[in-house]
Amino acid sequence: MARIFGGNENQANTKRVVGTYGYMPPEYVMQGQFSEKSDVFSFGVLLLEVVSGRRNTSFYNNQYELSLLGYAWKLWREGDIWGIVDKVILESESYSKNEKEIWRCIHVGLLCVQEFAKDRPTMPTVVSMLNSEISNLNAPKQSAFTQTSLITQDVEDRFSLNYVTLTDFGGR
Repeated sequence: MARIFGGNENQANTKRVVGTYGYMPPEYVMQGQFSEKSDVFSFGVLLLEVVSGRRNTSFYNNQYELSLLGYAWKLWREGDIWGIVDKVILESESYSKNEKEIWRCIHVGLLCVQEFAKDRPTMPTVVSMLNSEISNLNAPKQSAFTQTSLITQDVEDRFSLNYVTLTDFGGR
């Protein structure tokens, strides 16, 4: 998406929003604004998907009515971030050796999917964070798209029936 910019632009607008649902940042979905931080958001979603072993677009947690991003954010706030990690990773022999890197991936992923573009790091900063060149990472702010509003409603609540009777009067 960032390749659409002109040579000296770092932000632009569009009236036609296209992209893959679940990977588009909120400012693009809501206002058609995209910037270099749009790709950062998408990368953050991918990081969280890899660590969790679940796709953002098909994740649904019945208990909390949250998206993958919302669930990761909830666990982060509660200090239980390991709850998002794929069981295959947790049960692997190399888990204990890579525990710090896994935590860093989750942390960086949450920094990338913050609701506001100005709060997200740039891609060069993301690379530095993942390479452990930056040791002190900021605490992430609230993720975008945390709730799964329509999906979580009961079927009866999503639809309403309107009983209408039509009477057609005609001459004899």
